[in-house]
Amino acid sequence: MIEFVIGSSLAAAAGLNAWIPLFLLGLAARLLPAVTLPAGWTWLSSDLALWIIGLLLVLEIVADKIPALDSLNDIVHSIIRPAAGGIAFGAGASAQTVAVDDPGTFFSTHAWIPIVAGVLIALAVHVVKATGRVAANTATAGIAAPALSTAEDVVSFVLAAAAILVPLLAAALLVGLIVAVVVLVRRRTRRRRTTATGD
Repeated sequence: MIEFVIGSSLAAAAGLNAWIPLFLLGLAARLLPAVTLPAGWTWLSSDLALWIIGLLLVLEIVADKIPALDSLNDIVHSIIRPAAGGIAFGAGASAQTVAVDDPGTFFSTHAWIPIVAGVLIALAVHVVKATGRVAANTATAGIAAPALSTAEDVVSFVLAAAAILVPLLAAALLVGLIVAVVVLVRRRTRRRRTTATGD
């Protein structure tokens, strides 16, 4: 079950920033002896992949902090983040990590399940992020974009790093993220109802 926690956390992190979990997973496999990617995913730790992912990470970090460009960035990443989530879940759930010694048993019969699960998790997180960003940009005329983007990057980094190094912490963070989203959605719905009845 710890493999599911690792994969879910990496996919959720990809829903916030497509490249952070992939970069951290590739870097961890390259630098930490305890982290070994399975044969089908070793390309993530290659020099070329790390350079490309690193460059795309820098581009996303910069683009996501510029008002108006951040909304365009979210549209472009509507395909990229779910795909990255599928890759992150597939690679992370089947990797040997600090907490997982024998990852092959969890999804051995249906290798496509983690990829589909990662796509769906990352897509759900991306939709909430993009929708929330549009509302925040409208309310603040884009002034909040850099702060929100930085917070999303930090959450993505912490969630991905915890998934690789301390999966139980990642599980707690994932639950906290879900609770925060539910609270924000309820608060926003309540605010809309109040505004509608006030008119």
